[in-house]
Amino acid sequence: MLTFEKDEFKERIRKTKERMSNQGIEVLIATHPANMNYLSGYDGWSFYVHQGLIILIDQDEPIWFGREQDSNGARLTTWLSADNIKGYQDDYVQSLVKHPMSFVANILKNRGYDDKNIGVEMDNYYFTPRCLGQLRTDLPCAEFKDATLIIPRVRLIKSERELKYMKMASRIVENVMQVAIDTIEPGVREGDAAANVYHAQISGTKEYTGDYTAIAPIMPSGERTSTAHLTWTDRKYQKGDVVLLELAGSKYKYHAPLSRTVFIGEPPKDLTEIAKVVVEGLNQTLDFIKPGITCEEVEEKWRKSISGSKVVKESRVGYAYGLNYPPDWGEHTASLRPGDKTILKEGMTFHFMPGIWLDKFGFENSEPFYVTSNGCETFVDFPRKLFIK
Repeated sequence: MLTFEKDEFKERIRKTKERMSNQGIEVLIATHPANMNYLSGYDGWSFYVHQGLIILIDQDEPIWFGREQDSNGARLTTWLSADNIKGYQDDYVQSLVKHPMSFVANILKNRGYDDKNIGVEMDNYYFTPRCLGQLRTDLPCAEFKDATLIIPRVRLIKSERELKYMKMASRIVENVMQVAIDTIEPGVREGDAAANVYHAQISGTKEYTGDYTAIAPIMPSGERTSTAHLTWTDRKYQKGDVVLLELAGSKYKYHAPLSRTVFIGEPPKDLTEIAKVVVEGLNQTLDFIKPGITCEEVEEKWRKSISGSKVVKESRVGYAYGLNYPPDWGEHTASLRPGDKTILKEGMTFHFMPGIWLDKFGFENSEPFYVTSNGCETFVDFPRKLFIK
């Protein structure tokens, strides 16, 4: 089943080729699974082996390549014709003497594209130094260019159908967050709370189930909340604990991330004050956001909103996000930080994440939002506050 109409996929291809042309790229090899999904619909847990799409500037349809046993997955989930689904034999898989990029090189040779300007995604998790080295060896007449951001820049602006899926994911995360908060009690193991979170993520709503998320549930407690990305342990919650929850819902791999903070017992004054400053700063910044301003202007507004308080945040306060696969739901394009002059446009989606991590504890309260014609709207309806158990 296709999650989008074929015409939407073709429009994405058109925009991608426009960017390819602007950069003098005649062939694009896309290996990031989110980029593959975006242009073709391909959806499988096969990104542990080399796979991708080949986009030829003068051909209407991309070519899928991957492990032969995943070829039927491409036939089931993409809009591509059978002639453009190419599976390599298993002796290419994790071999010391053969490499799947030689298979890709042969496709290009057979079609007469072995001496073109070829774009590759040099800075993603799925394209290795050996991939590039093998392509250069097998295609000595080609020129290779960095095309890491070509497709992600197209992905920045979401269609109505994409926003619909992100709103579906938002309904899931509202339930997920409530389940997490309800589970946190003295004596409960962090791992058992995480198990409940996973159940809620996959069971979704009464109307539809959820997908696996690109990031595991981030839910440390106690002193472990002084850092940003720890998961769960065997530890049992106890009175006096701070608990950070960075969770998400996902539908068709479109995400809705959300962070909240829980305190078990009577919260200390400094945590209460930080929570108040962060939530008020978040509210002021969301009211400021509209098309035409830049990412760095959003961060500047946030910084001004907390000036005079004890709250200091040196890292970025948000990032573009949407469709993705492990290990990250961020799009690796625009960030809400000084120096990022990306102009906000209607249809862009961001996770506003003003997380604060101090020496002994942390506080998180985030909001995913999308840019509208005259401002922004948040995806999730969930109280912005420090939760006290």
